[in-house]
Amino acid sequence: MELTLGFSPCPNDTFIFDALIHGKIDTEGLSFKVFFDDVETLNQKALNGTLDITKLSFHAFAYVAEKYALLDAGSALGFGVGPLLICKKENAESIARQLETEEVSNLKVGIPGKYTTANFLLGVAYSKLTNKQEMVFSAIEDALVNEEIDLGLIIHENRFTYQAKGLHKLMDLGSYWEQFSGCAIPLGGIVVNRNLPIEVQEKVNRLVRKSVEFAFEHPKSAISFIRQHAQAMEEDVMYKHIELYVNKYSVDLGLEGRKAIDTLFQIAAKNNLIPQLSKSLYVNP
Repeated sequence: MELTLGFSPCPNDTFIFDALIHGKIDTEGLSFKVFFDDVETLNQKALNGTLDITKLSFHAFAYVAEKYALLDAGSALGFGVGPLLICKKENAESIARQLETEEVSNLKVGIPGKYTTANFLLGVAYSKLTNKQEMVFSAIEDALVNEEIDLGLIIHENRFTYQAKGLHKLMDLGSYWEQFSGCAIPLGGIVVNRNLPIEVQEKVNRLVRKSVEFAFEHPKSAISFIRQHAQAMEEDVMYKHIELYVNKYSVDLGLEGRKAIDTLFQIAAKNNLIPQLSKSLYVNP
């Protein structure tokens, strides 16, 4: 049985899925047709119900929970891994002042997508920062350097590169969330289409876990696959990226991971940032 599978070309995702799609584990009769897309494209595909299995932002998941169920394996949660709000270093003082005043609405912020968890956190921290421009996450730094935007909301490997471009961190939104909620920040998860038979959903859940476990046991096995999709990223940056986003929650959410996700959705629903949810979120409730 062939299933469609979407994930990003970022090192954390290629690290997680290498064993699954390259037959390094027993896939129990399943094969996968893979689509590589940036996170917001994956979010949009999920909204359309395009793929059988997909990575997506937890913010986007709130809008597709009727169509998709969350796997216990493959998620990106953690402490110290959240999005950063940045600006040009020379503009930092004036922008920081504006963020505390009514002038905040005049600031243009580049975001990596409407349905990203990063944008959700930005809405919680700065509800009046509404002049947003959606762009591919990797373009945000250069847009700041060229002063096309005043602020940038960065994710993924840009956490490691922004300072070299003369950019300045105004707020770590992950730390903000941790202090606000006491939970790890849920960034992205792996979901499976509810139209698939439950035994297939459970098999996918099991296989993704095995793929993550294989990756941890053989961390260099996926290096060529990771490098192929990481473009010009240095190897040490690739592995910093993986260490940041692939952890115990990626093997199994557990009670702690589920609590973080449930807390995120409860706060988001309370603030009318997502629709009310009626179904259990998980493949295995």
